[in-house]
Amino acid sequence: MSLEPTPPALRFAFTIDARIGTFEAQGTGPLGQRLHIPIVGGEVTGAALQGRVRPGGSDWALLRVDGATFVDARYTIEAEDGTLIYVQSRGLRVSSPEVLARLQAGAPVADDEVYFRCAPTFESPEGPHAWLNQRLFIAPVRRTATGVQLQVFQVG
Repeated sequence: MSLEPTPPALRFAFTIDARIGTFEAQGTGPLGQRLHIPIVGGEVTGAALQGRVRPGGSDWALLRVDGATFVDARYTIEAEDGTLIYVQSRGLRVSSPEVLARLQAGAPVADDEVYFRCAPTFESPEGPHAWLNQRLFIAPVRRTATGVQLQVFQVG
């Protein structure tokens, strides 16, 4: 008996607006060019979570030899109640070389000029935010004037 695939439902959870600092390139290695992008702050807003992005995180992005960028960001959210929540966002950004140059220069790009998605995972202590440990999330990402914005959706 064959069952038709059922796509999972998505429910909007919250937005993460992360501010980033000046990135540094490490040079080209065997997998491509590693970039260090400091995460210097930000805000978390939405019905499911509110708080701030604490300074001190980093994205260790890898600009691969095929032009795509693998994202690996790790940072801390401090919820409004003071709970510290560890975040790891791994994802993929794909665009033309021209759009990549504009992104790296901090220039605005339209959402349809770049494929930019991540799958954030959260680690929270027991308490009101422990539900984050027990769900999967995906997020379209867009570059903003001061950093990146993740629109985080819970996968049903």
